Amino acid sequence: MKSIHANLSIAAACIGLLLTPSRTPAQLAQKATHVHYQITDLGTLGGPFSMAFSVTNSGFVSGGATLSNGTEHATLWYRGKALDIGTPGLGGGDATSLDSVAFTVNRFAEAVGGAEPSVQEKDSENFCGFGSGLKCLPFRWQLGFMTPLPTFGGMNGTAVSVNDFGQVTGVAEEATADPHCVAPQTLDFEAALWGPGKGEIHKLRPFPGDSVGIGLWINDKGQVVGQSGSCGNTILPPLATGPRAVLWENGAVIDLGNLGGACMNGCKSASLGPFGNTPLYISNRGLVVGLSALAGEQTFHAFSWTREAGKMQDLGTLPGDSASVAIGANDRGEVVGLSLDKTGNPRAFLRRNGTMVDLNSLLPANSPIYALVAQFINASGQIAGFGVTSSGQTHAFLATPCP
Repeated sequence: MKSIHANLSIAAACIGLLLTPSRTPAQLAQKATHVHYQITDLGTLGGPFSMAFSVTNSGFVSGGATLSNGTEHATLWYRGKALDIGTPGLGGGDATSLDSVAFTVNRFAEAVGGAEPSVQEKDSENFCGFGSGLKCLPFRWQLGFMTPLPTFGGMNGTAVSVNDFGQVTGVAEEATADPHCVAPQTLDFEAALWGPGKGEIHKLRPFPGDSVGIGLWINDKGQVVGQSGSCGNTILPPLATGPRAVLWENGAVIDLGNLGGACMNGCKSASLGPFGNTPLYISNRGLVVGLSALAGEQTFHAFSWTREAGKMQDLGTLPGDSASVAIGANDRGEVVGLSLDKTGNPRAFLRRNGTMVDLNSLLPANSPIYALVAQFINASGQIAGFGVTSSGQTHAFLATPCP
C-alpha cells in the first residue's frame, strides 16, 4: 500500500504542476517539451546534513547523512526509509563517532565508499575529507556487513564506484613518499580495481609520464574512467579533480582530451575553486560525462565523450551561468549535473533531447527542496542529488518523473 500511496501523491503533485494558474500558456507550451518531476526530501539520520550520490534502477539511493552528534555515516535509502550502514562500520571503537560515506550502490544493494576506523593516521592526511585526522579505508558493504578493501601498501584508500558484477574502482595509497604532493598528502596514490575475487586489488596504471591516478566510475563492461596526473596537481575524492581525463579498458589507458585547458600546473578560480579535466561517469554504452577546463583555464564546462565522436563535446551551461559539471547520465543519453553562476552559486540541471534545463523549473512551486546538485539519473529518469531546504539545511533528494 505504501508504494500505491506514493504513486498517487506523485501523480497529484504532477497534475498540480501542470494546472498551476501562475503559468502562462507560453510557459506551459515550453514546459510541455520537458518531463516534470516531483522531488522528495530523503532526510538525515538526526543531524542537519545529507547528500545522495547514486540511485539504482530499483530505487536504492546511496550517500551520507549526519547523526545528531554531527558525525557523517554512510547511508542507503529505499522507498523513503534511511538505513545507517556506517554503524557498526569497520569496528574498533565507538562507531557513532566515526565518519563514513557510501558513494555508489548497485542493484544487489552492495555499497562502496570510504570509512574511518578508530586509528589515527600518522601524517593526518585527511584522505577521506572528514578533517578528523583518522585513517581512511575503502569499504564494501552488503547484507549488514562493512568490509575493508586492501590498498597498495599505504594506509588510506577510497572506493568510489561498484558495478553490478561486484567490481569496484577508486583510489588507494602506495607506501612511496612523494615530495611533490600537496600537504597534508605525503604518499603517492593509484587508481584501483578491486575484484571480482575476494581480496583482489589491481593497479590501473596512469597515463605515461604521470605518477598518480584515481578511478571514478566503472560500468558493467569493466570500463573505468578517472584521473591521471601528479601528486601535486591531482585532488582526491570527494572533490576529485586533476589535469588528465582518462579511460582504462582492455589493459590500456586512453587520454580523453580536454576542452582547451590542460591544467597541468593545476587550475583554480577565486570564485569556482580548483578544477581540471575530470570524467565522472561512463554508461554501459560508453557515454562519458564530466567537466573540462576551457581555453585560458579560467572556467570549465560539462562535457560528453563517445568513441564515435572521438573528442569531448562542450555541453555548455544554463543561461547566464559561467561554469558547469556533468556528473551522471543514463543509456537514453539524459545527463545531469550542476551549473554555476560567476560567483559559484550552483543549480541542478537535466540535459534531455539536447537541451539543458534547470531541474528546479520542472518541479512544483511548493517543493521541499531547491535542487543544487543532480548527481545521478537512472534508467527510468529518477534523479538523486542534494539541495537546500526552506530552513537552510542541505538534504539529499530523489526526484521522480511524473507518470
